[in-house]
Amino acid sequence: MKLSLLLGCLLAFLIISCSANQIENLNKLLRSRKSANPPHPKSWESLDVADGQVSALYVGAQDGLKEADNIGALPGQPQGVDFDQYAGYVTVDPQAGRALFYYLVESPQDSSTKPLVLWLNGGPGCSSFGYGAMEELGPFRVNSDRKTLYRNEYAWNNVANVLFLESPAGVGFSYSNTTSDYVNVGDKRTAQDSYKFLINWLERFPQYKTRDFFITGESYAGHYVPQLASTILQNNKATNQTKIINLKGIAIGNAWIDDSTGELGIYDYLWTHALNSDETNAGIHKYCDFASDNSSSSCEKYLNQAGEEAGNIDIYNIYAPLCKTSQAKSLSTSTGSVNGFDPCSDYYVDTYLNLAEVQAALHLKPTNWSACGGVGWTDSPTTILPTIKQLIASGISLWIYSGDIDGRVPITSSRYALSTLKLPLQTAWRPWYSNAEVGGYVAGYKGLTLATIRGAGHTVPSYQPQRALTFISSFLQGKLPPTS
Repeated sequence: MKLSLLLGCLLAFLIISCSANQIENLNKLLRSRKSANPPHPKSWESLDVADGQVSALYVGAQDGLKEADNIGALPGQPQGVDFDQYAGYVTVDPQAGRALFYYLVESPQDSSTKPLVLWLNGGPGCSSFGYGAMEELGPFRVNSDRKTLYRNEYAWNNVANVLFLESPAGVGFSYSNTTSDYVNVGDKRTAQDSYKFLINWLERFPQYKTRDFFITGESYAGHYVPQLASTILQNNKATNQTKIINLKGIAIGNAWIDDSTGELGIYDYLWTHALNSDETNAGIHKYCDFASDNSSSSCEKYLNQAGEEAGNIDIYNIYAPLCKTSQAKSLSTSTGSVNGFDPCSDYYVDTYLNLAEVQAALHLKPTNWSACGGVGWTDSPTTILPTIKQLIASGISLWIYSGDIDGRVPITSSRYALSTLKLPLQTAWRPWYSNAEVGGYVAGYKGLTLATIRGAGHTVPSYQPQRALTFISSFLQGKLPPTS
């Protein structure tokens, strides 16, 4: 049995039903690396680097589509909404009939001068709208009645105009009329299509063409975000001035960026957080070689022990309560609070986004929405660190942040990965503050900032919305989070 498969076996002990899709999509990709038909690890490197251009760039007519995409109101939204919302499809390949869904929330104040922030969820294959917008950093969350919404007072559109993109086709509400598009997809096409989306979307919303632009995301967006940033920078060099995207920086949370250090980091995190025994951790270090992915019966023994010892917990937040079956099925009329994340939120969002009136308000074709799409994955590098090195050299702002109670892509994995870059330390590790409390910790390296958000799981804004807003505000301002 290979190590990536064993990692999936470990996490089977740690999955709760309402998070299983997100966890399983990444596990599935890692296991496929050692299958008979693995995703090609070097395909990303062939993304037209030589001439710096995305092939077959389609730019469609966008006249009148912005106005058509305006959302009057989402069903069940609370009173007093003071910002504009838009949603719709942007075609990226008319021949294949491939179109990506977006949701834009503008800022209530000074939207005409605030930056544009793109948000991407990972998976690969999970919904940026269902997770990012409806459970994390968006302006609304879904009540347990599954048909009304409540405000997130710490939404990121307080400080920016936020654009959520469902990518690639087959994820969330994004679709293709060519069924093979759902099988023949991977890192390369995701980056290309996301770039094509942006070029066309900026034609639809030309007021954002010169605006400061930032890309953010989490989890497998540790691939998406750097790859899209690299694609933008390549094409900025090779295109005319009307197609320049004013990219200023990227921020990725609990980012899967390197397989070998990522897997080792998980097991060391479990041990340092008292979820595994000394014996098990010592056995893993003695018998398992994550860098070469070679396995032995002794390694298998200790990896299996790691899962058994940890028990049935939510690996995305090792201290969070589980979603109980009775709670998941309940249609309570109580309203939620953004200060206490409901572990059954996945169920509420699933029902809400499948309501016909909600899909009509979002200008959608009738769709059976699910949180994570079953798309195939044909290419994926085992490490994204070479791309991160290129981005550091480009001079854009680059932040990696981590909710510190996530066991799936823990802070130890991020630290191990970044240590291989051997970047000079410029600002020593220190606490940062939000609402007069320690919000997390931060260190500044040459070309890169590493930060934690205290008390947050894998989906950082779900668990610590106020601290997440403080953090992202600092990122957008180009300065480290506050010292007091």
